[in-house]
Amino acid sequence: MDTQGVDQAGKQSRFGFPYRVRGPLRIILWRLALAFGIVVLGAVVVFLGRSGYRDATGHSIGWLTSFYYAAVTLTTIGYGDVVPVSETARVVNTLVITPLRLGFLLILVSTTISALTKRTRAEWREQTWRRKVQGHTVVIGYGTKGRAAVATLRARGTQPREIIVVDVSLGAIGEANRNGLVGIVGDGTHTDVLERAELGKAQHVLIATTRDDTAVLASLTARRMNHSAVITASVARAENAPLLREGGADNVITSAETAGHLLGVASLSPAVGTVLEELLSTGLGLEVAERPPAPTEVGHDPRQLSEPVLAVVRDGSPLRYNDPGIGAIRPEDRLIIARASPMCDRGDRYHADPPVRDHL
Repeated sequence: MDTQGVDQAGKQSRFGFPYRVRGPLRIILWRLALAFGIVVLGAVVVFLGRSGYRDATGHSIGWLTSFYYAAVTLTTIGYGDVVPVSETARVVNTLVITPLRLGFLLILVSTTISALTKRTRAEWREQTWRRKVQGHTVVIGYGTKGRAAVATLRARGTQPREIIVVDVSLGAIGEANRNGLVGIVGDGTHTDVLERAELGKAQHVLIATTRDDTAVLASLTARRMNHSAVITASVARAENAPLLREGGADNVITSAETAGHLLGVASLSPAVGTVLEELLSTGLGLEVAERPPAPTEVGHDPRQLSEPVLAVVRDGSPLRYNDPGIGAIRPEDRLIIARASPMCDRGDRYHADPPVRDHL
């Protein structure tokens, strides 16, 4: 997310909620079907009480006349050639036909009403969301890194309603809405924008902006608004990582250096590169996860477990698997393990035939 060159839509924060795209033809057909259904309902009501109506032509009231009366009455044309004459028919016209006529007219002008009430409905929906949201994740920046982070969260069980995206791009927020996420168009370094995202009640904050200076400012703002949230930020250059940590970020990912390190490792050992790719990607076969120890695992050495233990989180601090201070696993510990991804079975990945390379 870049704070420079923000278009007019990004200067003032706007809320965006998940929605389903419905084509104009589908909307028109739905409204026509609903209007026709109201006419049919009116015709059925008239036909059932046909003895209370009189046709000026002297003909009996049948299905055709019932449909005719319903159509001209609901459309407010009312030629007067078919009229209710009995007390029952007049009561039915007052209590049934008149509300149907109002409903029919509302359908005809529904487009105008929808436009007039759009802002009210949006404000009501936002207020409802604010009352319910708690312990959610705020993602600042919905570019390549932000989308990948959200995909990983959802793959690990985070519900879309627990994620809110902030980005200056109206198109990015539109994409987030289509993916089932709540979004805000605005600058994630501004307090008023983050207040609309209810950052003060958030449990996690992910900063995935395109510029390091924007990430530092977003981290400072987020930490000032929420002292307990876990803030994870991404920067392109490692030299800016200390600034982010000083600004309140708990975890800092240096994307450029990390990518370069992985490239170097993969070039020297393709097999190691494959394993690292699976560990860092979603659904490729392996994943790094955190879980509590099972009752049968308490009191054992971490190296004795069936799943590889990479670290043990104790009192909020991670201890590497070879740290002599770990000792036996405690009930309150958290285990960081490497395990098979539950999303897919890629056990044959390492045994696949090597790719055929073209000679340069």
